[in-house]
Amino acid sequence: MIRKAKLSDIKYIYKLILHFSKKDEVLPRPLVELYENVRDFFVYQYKDLIVGACALHICWEDLAEIRSLVVSEEYQGKGIGKGLVEACLKEAEELEIPKVFVLTRVPKFFEKFGFKEVPKQTLPHKIWADCIRCSKFPAECDEVAMIKEFMRKN
Repeated sequence: MIRKAKLSDIKYIYKLILHFSKKDEVLPRPLVELYENVRDFFVYQYKDLIVGACALHICWEDLAEIRSLVVSEEYQGKGIGKGLVEACLKEAEELEIPKVFVLTRVPKFFEKFGFKEVPKQTLPHKIWADCIRCSKFPAECDEVAMIKEFMRKN
């Protein structure tokens, strides 16, 4: 079941992000940042376990980022990541955010949702604040910047 995260989920989200950040697959996030941004997160709950999480972080009036997409290894390949991204995109549409971006090492996954690759330099400088935490920043960055634009409703 996919739902919005609750405060009681944060310790599980933190463990998932920590696990995948140690493998250099996502950026580490301090526990305090997760509590401050709990409203950004969706989780996938299976029975009593949180086995996946993903955040839609609003950057500006016209831009949001999908970040911290994590799914426990034993639950991967079951459509959980897809469902979490779809939940974030649905919320972006409901909030009338015209553009959503992602920085990823798996662009093929995000292409399925209509994301298109763009030069990193086209993204606002403000988004690079998180990159300082990455061990590959700046010279070895291997992430691809991608954007999905929504059709404006008149």
